[in-house]
Amino acid sequence: MSSYSTYLGGLLILEQDLAFAAYLLNVPAMWIGVGVIVLAGVGLLSATSRTKMRDPSAESSVGQRRPPSSPNG
Repeated sequence: MSSYSTYLGGLLILEQDLAFAAYLLNVPAMWIGVGVIVLAGVGLLSATSRTKMRDPSAESSVGQRRPPSSPNG
């Protein structure tokens, strides 16, 4: 599982828990929905900024390296 999907999975659990807590505190449903949408947006932005894509040039150059030459030959 990638770090991006792990981050989003944790965000979903956090959102559900906060929404349930707000429901138990008798917060109006409209404001619970607004909070979930805002938290989802902030979470997606931070997930994409914190997770980095792999560098394709580094992966392709790994297989093209030559072993070091010995001093004798």
